Amino acid sequence: MLNPMTAYVCPRCHVRTPTSALTWCCPKCRGPWDLDFAGGPVPLPSLASRVNSLWRYAEALPPMPCAPEVTLGEGRTPLVPLTDSVSAKLDFLMPTLSFKDRGAVMLAAHALRLARSGGLERIVADSSGNAGTAVAAYGARAGLDTVVYVPAGTSPKKLDQIRAHGARVVEVPGDREATAGAARAAADEPGTFYASHVYNPYFTHGTKTYVYELWEELGGRLPDTIVVPVGNGTLLLGAALALDELHRHGLTDTRPALVAVQAAAVSPLAAAFHAGADDLAAPAAALPTLAEGIAITAPPLARRILRAVRDTGGTFLTVTDDLIRAAQRDLAARGLFVEPTAAACWAAVGAAPPRPGLTVLPLCGAGAKTGLAP
Repeated sequence: MLNPMTAYVCPRCHVRTPTSALTWCCPKCRGPWDLDFAGGPVPLPSLASRVNSLWRYAEALPPMPCAPEVTLGEGRTPLVPLTDSVSAKLDFLMPTLSFKDRGAVMLAAHALRLARSGGLERIVADSSGNAGTAVAAYGARAGLDTVVYVPAGTSPKKLDQIRAHGARVVEVPGDREATAGAARAAADEPGTFYASHVYNPYFTHGTKTYVYELWEELGGRLPDTIVVPVGNGTLLLGAALALDELHRHGLTDTRPALVAVQAAAVSPLAAAFHAGADDLAAPAAALPTLAEGIAITAPPLARRILRAVRDTGGTFLTVTDDLIRAAQRDLAARGLFVEPTAAACWAAVGAAPPRPGLTVLPLCGAGAKTGLAP
């Protein structure tokens, strides 16, 4: 049975709909949903005896009856020092080799619940690679018919991974925005669940476990700064959600600064932030960059991302492809082979003035997915 107390809600229009509906966006403004869900406090002392995955934070997660059938053991990734004041969380050690597993497992568990209640025939997703591979894997685990829309020119290694999980791949001519448009058109078809890491808030409730793990790993405290790569902003918004929850429940009295990193070639959010804007004035140009995973010209969640960074006293940083290339090689020399997008945060930390206290950044996609940047 679906939980009747959980609903989608539009933060702008206040439209509500049950989570049993396949309506993937607000019918009034076509904006992304929020989830009307308030979890409870996670008791730190009890965690040592719990399952070694993100599901250990059950009090903070929406009800997921199908989770035991869908999980691949995602979460609980290592925190490794890079310097005396900077540590990296190795989210590229997830089952599909990226942090997107945190949200994809939530989408797949919810979709399986919908399929069993009747009316769901397929799931669709759009991605530059990592979200697509994650949705494909968890869709396969759930036994769901899965279609993934990707931009033409997506890494062949990522396409191989998606197809290996049995998902159908639709390559869309044009940029990432054209791909999203094609997937959204498909999502309007009857019987289709849009497993979107942008429009569906279940994904964000999965990515928030990144910060819950930091809080547990550091003994009930948080780092001073959390640096996050931002394209569509799902990891940053998950982090902001966790910070709010931990503070609201009295589990921490600190609020780290969220520092968002974008590629210099495609940085609409950074430009808006430094101009003092609350939203994007216009999409950015779709210029080529090594950090393809964050090359989003018009993020639908822009307003929420900008507010989250400002609310924590954070900022936006941008990095060139030359800095990303050097950072990827530097991390590899330290034993950590990640894709260029994942190296962007390390590039930004190295180029910016040091911040006081402990800084944590994610290494959120494996280099095996893309190879070494030329």
